[in-house]
Amino acid sequence: MLNQKEILSTIEMIAQQHLDIRTITMGISLLDCADPSAERACGKIYDKVTRCAENLVSVGEDIEREFGIPIVNKRISVTPVALIAAASATDNYAPFADALDRAAFATGVNFIGGFSALAHKGMSRADEILIRSIPEALSHTERVCASVNVGSTRAGINMDAVRLMGEIITQTARADADRDGLACAKLVVFCNAVEDNPFMAGAFHGVGETDKVINVGVSGPGVVRHAIEAVRGAPLDALAETVKKTAFRVTRVGQLVAQEASRRLDTPFGIVDLSLAPTPAVGDSVARILEEMGLEVCGTHGTTAALALLNDAVKKGGVMASSSVGGLSGAFIPVSEDEGMIAAAKSGTLCIDKLEAMTCVCSVGLDMIAVPGDTPPETIAAIIADEAAIGMINQKTTAVRLLPAPGRNVGDMIELGGLLGSAPVMPVHRESSADFIRRGGRIPAPLHSLRN
Repeated sequence: MLNQKEILSTIEMIAQQHLDIRTITMGISLLDCADPSAERACGKIYDKVTRCAENLVSVGEDIEREFGIPIVNKRISVTPVALIAAASATDNYAPFADALDRAAFATGVNFIGGFSALAHKGMSRADEILIRSIPEALSHTERVCASVNVGSTRAGINMDAVRLMGEIITQTARADADRDGLACAKLVVFCNAVEDNPFMAGAFHGVGETDKVINVGVSGPGVVRHAIEAVRGAPLDALAETVKKTAFRVTRVGQLVAQEASRRLDTPFGIVDLSLAPTPAVGDSVARILEEMGLEVCGTHGTTAALALLNDAVKKGGVMASSSVGGLSGAFIPVSEDEGMIAAAKSGTLCIDKLEAMTCVCSVGLDMIAVPGDTPPETIAAIIADEAAIGMINQKTTAVRLLPAPGRNVGDMIELGGLLGSAPVMPVHRESSADFIRRGGRIPAPLHSLRN
């Protein structure tokens, strides 16, 4: 039971320190929607999603009112569509994205994820069709998110899929050029993708999950920064203990909401994802947490060490609070969604190379980074390959969400709106990686993958 002091502390976290439930995400299996007719399959998908999630938004709003806890997003994740569409006789999977988009509008959710392919060891015909359908699918829908897993510690890196994703990201940006390539904000390339991630754009419902499930993502950068301010000047081990205790309290809030949503929706509770997911709002920044630790500007020397401490302490605190911590759980470092990251990038202190180093110890990877619109597809593929290599070797999830901004150059700002924020266009290396990427094939799995 919570005592009075804990209740008052939680109220303060919500009222003054930007604590919120970032998302309630319902995962829905579509395995029973496969059909030789693409039209019938799309109809089955729409019917199942709208039936399962018809009360998701209203229940979330009821919990918000009754508990006084902001729930920013209500979302849906589905089985990777390439697995379902493989049964259909069609060469274009964009209609499946249209069905998902219509279902998202009908249920009122913010986003629906799962227009996805798992291509870490090779691409099936269905995987390739889905991937090549992404530019059309994302530029013609509002709420559909896509992801492709191109590598894993056990399988290595599928460089043919990496090369193709460099081309697809470029095509997706051009297909949505009138919005600065905004569609790319709904597309993630993974290594070691997880099956229970509630956060977009990379959420999908894994094949090992039950028919439907409730996963909750909690976010509290402002709460963590406030806690660190109270131990200013203390040794780093004391700081880590403070973060751990704070993460414990935040996770307990997420567990409470998740269990209540599970009960009201008559849907099994899956996991709480405790990820410090920032927003463009002042006071809700991961970069400012790192600066509160003693860095003058995020991106300077010491940033990777500070982020490693933060990420580890968050995970330890979350595991203490719940036996169902999962997803990505840690610290996100999306540039456009974090006002401190934006400021550090504009000052030139934070560059893509430093962000890549930070991804070795953060929760995900290179996230929401705007690059010049004329960046070659091979360069984008090479950035994906570098990030996938970090994930493969270190047995962690890594991801890339790049935003090539058509017609924009280094130093320009692109406005994405809402939680997606704004981003300065950051420089990439102009020296070519094309010959390396064109080799294709597969980077073999590391020796330590043989753990049986």
